[in-house]
Amino acid sequence: QADLLETGGGSVQSGGSLRLSCDASTVYFHINDMGWYRPGVGKQRELVATITRNGVPDYADSVKGRFTISRDNANNTLYLQMNNLKPEDTSVYFCKAETLVRDYWGPGLQVTVSS
Repeated sequence: QADLLETGGGSVQSGGSLRLSCDASTVYFHINDMGWYRPGVGKQRELVATITRNGVPDYADSVKGRFTISRDNANNTLYLQMNNLKPEDTSVYFCKAETLVRDYWGPGLQVTVSS
C-alpha cells in the first residue's frame, strides 16, 4: 500500500495541460522537500521537479518553463502544473515526500501525451 495518493493524470494532446496533485496528509512526520519523479532511460526514477518546504523549486532542464511545482504545507499537498505537454512527457509520475525518518512515495500516475 502506497503512502501518498496522486490524482490528475490522464491523456492529452501535444500542447495540452494537466495538473497533478499529491495528497500527503497521511504522513505522520514533518515533511521537508517534496517532488515529482518519473522513470528515466534506465528505469530509475529521475527528478522532474522538487520544492523545499519554504517554496524554493528546482526543475529538470527538460521541463523548465513548462512545468510549475507548488505545495500547500497546511494540507500536506503537492501540485504539478504541466503546460505545453510533449509526447516525450508520457510517463508514470511519482510523488515523493521526504522526512528525517524516511521517504514516502505514491503508487504512480500515468500521463499520456499524443502527437
